[in-house]
Amino acid sequence: MGRLLALLFALIAGSYLAYLDQQLPESQPVSISPLEFSGERAFQDVNFMAAVPHPTGSVANANVRDAIVGKMLKYGLSPEVRPGVGVQVSKWTRNLVVAGHVENIVGIIPGRDRNAPALALMAHYDSVPGSPGAADDLMGVAVALETARAIQARGVPARDVVLLMTDGEEAGLLGANHFFQRDPLARRIGFVINLEARGSAGRVQMFQTSARNGELIRVFQETARRPSSGSLSVMLYELMPNDTDLTETLKAGIAGMNYAIIGRQFDYHSPTSTARNLARGSLQDMGDQALAMSRELAFASRLPEPAPSPVYSNLFGDTVIAYPAWFGWVILLVVAVLLAFAIRWARHSGEFPATDLARGAGAFAFAGVGTAAILEFARRLTGADFGYLEQRFLLAQVDRWEWAIMLTSLGFMMLTAAELSRTRRWVAFLPLAAGLGACALAGEIDWIGVVAGVVATAIGWFTFGRPVSRKGAWGGGLLFSFGLTVVLQAFAPQAAFVLAWPLLVAAVAAAATSLSAKRGVLSLVLLAVIAAAALGWQGGLSHSAFESMDLMPIFAVQMITAAMVLWPLAQPDWGRSPARIIGATVLLGGLALTLIVRSADPWTPRYPAITYVGYQMDQDTGRAWRFALPGVGRYWTDQVLKADGGTAQRVKQWWWGRPHDMAPAKPIAEPSPVIGLFREDGRDTLQLSVALPAEARTLELRVRSTTQAQLTGLNGAPLAQVLPAGQWVRVAWVTGGPPLQLALKPLGPGRLDVNYVAGFDRWPRAAIPLPARPADLMPWDDSDSTFVTGARAFTW
Repeated sequence: MGRLLALLFALIAGSYLAYLDQQLPESQPVSISPLEFSGERAFQDVNFMAAVPHPTGSVANANVRDAIVGKMLKYGLSPEVRPGVGVQVSKWTRNLVVAGHVENIVGIIPGRDRNAPALALMAHYDSVPGSPGAADDLMGVAVALETARAIQARGVPARDVVLLMTDGEEAGLLGANHFFQRDPLARRIGFVINLEARGSAGRVQMFQTSARNGELIRVFQETARRPSSGSLSVMLYELMPNDTDLTETLKAGIAGMNYAIIGRQFDYHSPTSTARNLARGSLQDMGDQALAMSRELAFASRLPEPAPSPVYSNLFGDTVIAYPAWFGWVILLVVAVLLAFAIRWARHSGEFPATDLARGAGAFAFAGVGTAAILEFARRLTGADFGYLEQRFLLAQVDRWEWAIMLTSLGFMMLTAAELSRTRRWVAFLPLAAGLGACALAGEIDWIGVVAGVVATAIGWFTFGRPVSRKGAWGGGLLFSFGLTVVLQAFAPQAAFVLAWPLLVAAVAAAATSLSAKRGVLSLVLLAVIAAAALGWQGGLSHSAFESMDLMPIFAVQMITAAMVLWPLAQPDWGRSPARIIGATVLLGGLALTLIVRSADPWTPRYPAITYVGYQMDQDTGRAWRFALPGVGRYWTDQVLKADGGTAQRVKQWWWGRPHDMAPAKPIAEPSPVIGLFREDGRDTLQLSVALPAEARTLELRVRSTTQAQLTGLNGAPLAQVLPAGQWVRVAWVTGGPPLQLALKPLGPGRLDVNYVAGFDRWPRAAIPLPARPADLMPWDDSDSTFVTGARAFTW
């Protein structure tokens, strides 16, 4: 019973430590010392600016721009609005160019040395259509403004501090692209701190840095307040498809770092991203982090120089551990000595066959790989498909789903430990059954579930079947973990600490208890305390992984690290023991909670389901359609589709990434874009000009030439995009404003086909109005808009 109580203590205490580590600071009042960050003062700015959605090119965005300029004037920052054109050639979508007119805002705190490389605080002030953008990224704007005020209160910094509020980030990093590629002020910047958000709550994470960040991390280690960061997150982010404005900074060869919150992602790019729903503690946390780092760099005699990147991570509180990558081998040497001592002493105190070590290693491998299959089944069991919009069903009940994952994975690991003391092999087939179940639920082959299930079952068949001693199982499992850590240290040393640190702690516990051979209260207390501390730290990593990626296999690593410290408490003695049912009970509880997630109706006025409807007018044929995104809220979207008596059909159009339902509608009169093709005087370059109607904000073009051509410029910005003969290339002009001027240089005579879609951020005035949405539904992105389509052709 003592071992069972120690296990329960470790689980409860570890969960509580992880919970405490995720708590947010109190938002500080305006009356706090002027040298400190006031979350309440920053919140006033967010509340004022986040009144309505304000995408790039909209009147609302111009109002936010003016509010920022006014605040900078109040602080004496001599603000400038610096217009330009941002251009991006998509690295994810073939033959797509995104561009737009942007208006960046720059304010400067003059430093003692105006020639020293400047520090820039960067955030973007535009939002996606349909979202007020309180978190993404008016929180970043407000933090930058309040940080600048606190820096000014301290005195004159050593260098200029530049506040850079970019425009057009949501459309494709357009403001940052223009600034760092074409604005001469960019040459004065030596370091950038970017402030972002991918949710509306949670601890602030420093998740990205420039390369060779050794000195930067040293400064971060010395100044950060309750930081949340690690070299693993920095490494993983570089492998992910995500981009922020810092992408353009790094592309320009300027050093920098990225801060963001990623909790409560339901509000990301959503109408629910309001000031009211923004966690003020997260705002304070970002301010504390940004001010600590920017104040240090602003008043430093020099900025951090490039140096070899260390391995690092936060522990609890303000503690950050960092060391050179080679030091990971020293840690592994210490682990090897401790494990050799522990296993030798354990065998001396009571023999166990060497095969127990092999079966223990197999059990750890089975627990890790099997967790991937079990959790893939649980993910499919929720009924939610993969993808950000599809995942919103889970984001609306995210706490319940996270608990389901945690209970399911921990339960499976503890069930594995319990069954290792018995002679039954049935547990070996659980991952295979889970993998096949995932396929059945998906209606197709779920490769993650199947591969993980087959591999885990093969491992389990050779692992289970005869009782294995606890000493041998734990020793073998730690040896298996040691081997994994060696591989990770060799090929990805920045990530090796995730295994190395809990392995070191587990090795200390193994040596202190002679691999759990010692009995008695002190031994159990030591194992429980060490396990609780390790689980508390690992819980923070697991929570971050859960928020970052909807990918179940990542929790396999977390289960192996949990097994390192929990195994001597989770594996019961031979014979009958109440501890045998703990794992199965927790596993079944996790799956039961998953079924509750599946059957729940999570949509409420706070967490409404998305709807998307639009009105399309083909200006060539004179036909019109109402269209809607299939999915939740069909009872409302069906009213919209049938308002003109038409029958909906599922279609897919070139300018929409998803299939949608379209029903014939009453034709309406809307202005058309003015499109022309002209030859530049005395040159072999053609100019495609598209002037949008006054109210239109967005333009999508699809162009195709019968002769190969080169797109060489867009509104004065250089462009290098091949226009292959006979192939379509898309150009998105996302900000309205001045006409689009696209320069192309053909190889010879030919014909240019142009398809266009112009978007108006309103429902047609002449159409039947939209019915009122129920409180548990909300418009998504540029829903409720009007789109006019057509085609033109030109020859030369």
